[in-house]
Amino acid sequence: MVVLLYSLMCAIFGTTFLAIKLGVEAGLPPLLSAGARFLAAGALLLLWLRLRGKPSFRLLARKETWLIGFGSTFITFATLYWAEQHLDSGTAAVLSATAPIAILWLQSAVWNKRSTKLERRGTVVSFAGVVVLLLPSLTAAHPSTPWLIGCLLVLLGQLGYASGSLLQRHLLAKEPSLSPIALNAGQMLAGGAGMTLLSLFTERIDTASVDAVPAVASLLYLIAVGSMLGHSLYAWLLRATNAFFPSTWLYVSPALALGLGAALYGERLNGLTAAGALLVLAGIALLRLPELKTQLRPSKRSEREAA
Repeated sequence: MVVLLYSLMCAIFGTTFLAIKLGVEAGLPPLLSAGARFLAAGALLLLWLRLRGKPSFRLLARKETWLIGFGSTFITFATLYWAEQHLDSGTAAVLSATAPIAILWLQSAVWNKRSTKLERRGTVVSFAGVVVLLLPSLTAAHPSTPWLIGCLLVLLGQLGYASGSLLQRHLLAKEPSLSPIALNAGQMLAGGAGMTLLSLFTERIDTASVDAVPAVASLLYLIAVGSMLGHSLYAWLLRATNAFFPSTWLYVSPALALGLGAALYGERLNGLTAAGALLVLAGIALLRLPELKTQLRPSKRSEREAA
């Protein structure tokens, strides 16, 4: 069951980047699209929890919920949705995989946590991968400014994700009785509300230019599957396995997103793109190598005992 649900989660997270691209290119304003997605997903999850007798809506009265939502949802996805107007979905997915590096940097800057030699090497390898991904545009005679800005915004968005993740981790450790699913739903609603509000002041909806079928299909898929099902699977796997195992989607889903973008949407997948993606993912794997070894040791011990 664990392997099946893990595979489903990786598949879902691998498809969300292309779904975002389809919605944005169908004419949906990026902030409104992102805001509606997370506002609806968060509200529906909180309602579902409330119907099960859990006091989930109380979380909306806590400032921590709104701070986590500002980092994990508002900053992360406002930048991602805007960027996917100019980036291939696969490139956006690979750049989003740098989130563990952002967490490492933030821990060093705010909590003065010293990084290990392996973590520094992983950071350098991933940074080299980002440079390789950016190389075609950087060396072009007329570089695409929106493309470069989009890449930088996705990377910047990972700092928001890192800040929200660290705050969420701290809050759950301090209050073990707090439901991770309820907290995630509350922060999604908070971040979605912020993006929707910002959209009202900064974006114009031209209904005549919106291709309704792909726009609505993209939005419904991202609400029901990408946010509600995908994040609930992640929370379930956290409880059923450990804190590390579910996060390994970062090594699987970006590669899937690259393949889907190329196969289904005709996105460019050349040697430099593939090399850059491999370097980014290899650096992230190097960064998490100690955790991976820790998780593998018990299983090896069990195998020896079974033998």
